[in-house]
Amino acid sequence: MDITNFRLINQQLAGSNFHTAKELVGWMGAMQAQDYNQGKWAIGVRLPHLTEAQIESAFNQGEIFRIHLMRPTWHFVSADDIYWMLQLTAPQIKSVLNSRHRDLELTERLVGKSHEVLVNVLSGNKSMTRDELLNELQKENIPTDLQRASHFMLRAEIDGIICSGVIKGKKQTYALLSERAPVKNTLSKEESLAKLARSYFSSHGPATLPDFVWWSGLPVADARRGLEMNKPGLDSVLMGKETYWFTHPGNAHKPLPDSVYLLPAFDEFLISYKDRSAVITAEDHKKAISNNGIFRPVVLVNGQISGLWKRTFKKETAIIETEYFRPHNKSEERLMIKAAELFGHFSEKKAEIKFTETPP
Repeated sequence: MDITNFRLINQQLAGSNFHTAKELVGWMGAMQAQDYNQGKWAIGVRLPHLTEAQIESAFNQGEIFRIHLMRPTWHFVSADDIYWMLQLTAPQIKSVLNSRHRDLELTERLVGKSHEVLVNVLSGNKSMTRDELLNELQKENIPTDLQRASHFMLRAEIDGIICSGVIKGKKQTYALLSERAPVKNTLSKEESLAKLARSYFSSHGPATLPDFVWWSGLPVADARRGLEMNKPGLDSVLMGKETYWFTHPGNAHKPLPDSVYLLPAFDEFLISYKDRSAVITAEDHKKAISNNGIFRPVVLVNGQISGLWKRTFKKETAIIETEYFRPHNKSEERLMIKAAELFGHFSEKKAEIKFTETPP
């Protein structure tokens, strides 16, 4: 079985079954959005008919949110899924944070007080920047030094108090989750585990249980329960010592055409697996992912990561520069030009690509 081809299809890179950002994000379960602009492109590369402005419009309208989930880190999540996913993943996140909260003397009383301040200043469908909210906390003598500010905001997110608000200029804001997402979809823990596992193995499969544990941040026992509830509806294949679980794409029997994708930093195609050896060599892994866990934008050729890329914006132009891990032939370079043109459509600028020599 060709793992990479199945993943290209299930992750909606080799042709999408969806039309809106909300539909895509819902299919994926959640999409890492460590960098907001790169996260928008993660949606855009899978929905090539959309522009960045259209995706940001969906964000501003509250169809998708950017919030801390799972490991925890920033993720895009659908408005339909935000409540039950927070309820499922918040307990594990809190248990991880407990020790650090003790060090910072962040008691539940102090956290509760910070929640009250945030609710008071944001009520009435207001959106405020992080700095504006920290100023409000400081007015109430709530300490925001020594990383306390980040922990107050994180707790307010995973407690379901605040979420992403509308963009102000180019600045991220926060708003009250209850006002931004008034329809509260909740599930039991068993239902949530089953739904999250189904989403992951359908959209990211073929993948293993350790992959799902890594992606979800769930305890192993919970992740295994989620998988067990879905096994009757999943296909599986044993490769080496690991069993890979997946839903079988309807068009998987057809060979995929040659393809090139310019994937953003922290893209799900790379980050969402504990074992990434199916798509990148051990040598190239060190080039694409830094020692401190920074995932760089990568060039994906026929399901294999074969280089890096970066973009520079000028007034009407998006300049794409590549750095290869190996030589690429003329056919691949023609596909890279098309991939750059897709990014140009997304950013509503004329795309120019500059090829660089393969490093020695």
